Amino acid sequence: MDPNPFAVLSLIVAPSILTNAASVLIMSTSNRLARAVDRAREISKQLEEATDFTSANAQRRLRDLTASEKRTLLLLQALRSFYVSLGGFSSAALVSLLGAVMVPIGMHTTVHALEVAGVGVGMVAVGSLVYGSVLLLQETRIAVQVITERAATVHERASDSVVRSDNRL
Repeated sequence: MDPNPFAVLSLIVAPSILTNAASVLIMSTSNRLARAVDRAREISKQLEEATDFTSANAQRRLRDLTASEKRTLLLLQALRSFYVSLGGFSSAALVSLLGAVMVPIGMHTTVHALEVAGVGVGMVAVGSLVYGSVLLLQETRIAVQVITERAATVHERASDSVVRSDNRL
């Protein structure tokens, strides 16, 4: 191993920075999950009060509830993935530190095993981070589809209203 003491720090810094990134993703995903759950509760409450499920409004709310459910499940999966990533990066930092401490002692077999473990855990952590990010993209796509559908409905109602007011004149 390099006699430079900063070489050890470089082995620990990368997993530490990625641990911080995973933590930030966990916080933002938790907030998104809370908003999606609140939205699903709001829609459910509106549907529970409804008497006619055949109306266009009720059908839209049912579609919104389905989308909210899908979003919630994707966010939960992403959150799990980010927690795996967080644990993996933390473990990689710890394993790197242990390996760096054991090099001067001369425990080369243990150091080699720790190197392999550190790389393996780091790869799992990176994979989990990427997978969670893909899930967030899927959840965002669903949210945008719902907003696009709602906007189209509002635009349609607004243009119908304009046509009716023009016909009255």
